[in-house]
Amino acid sequence: MAVKKSPKKAATKTKASAVAPRKTPAIQKKYTKTEILNEISENTSVSKKDVAAVLEELSILIERHVKKRAIGEFTLPGLLKIKSVVRPARPARKNVPNPFRPGELMDIPRKGATTRVKVLPLKKLKEFAL
Repeated sequence: MAVKKSPKKAATKTKASAVAPRKTPAIQKKYTKTEILNEISENTSVSKKDVAAVLEELSILIERHVKKRAIGEFTLPGLLKIKSVVRPARPARKNVPNPFRPGELMDIPRKGATTRVKVLPLKKLKEFAL
């Protein structure tokens, strides 16, 4: 006797593939933090307090990735990558040609090493802008 396949499994696969991303209108003004929390809490049926806690934890997690003696890189999958880039020190230079006044020489002071934070957009974020 042959065993029948469960129709529920086939139905869940079609439901998952049939769910399309919802179309949302473009926002015409910049949201404040409160407006962002309200929007997320309304759309996800999660309390505003919980959304605020998640965003706070995300900022702590990013800080732990980017600060000194850490890995120096954090990726929010599909959206963005945050990197800390160390720029080495530049020594002082004397008698360098002045690019603004030809024939004149100038001295350039030294610059110390600095750490910069770069935020790079990833594929999904680039697609949002197009």
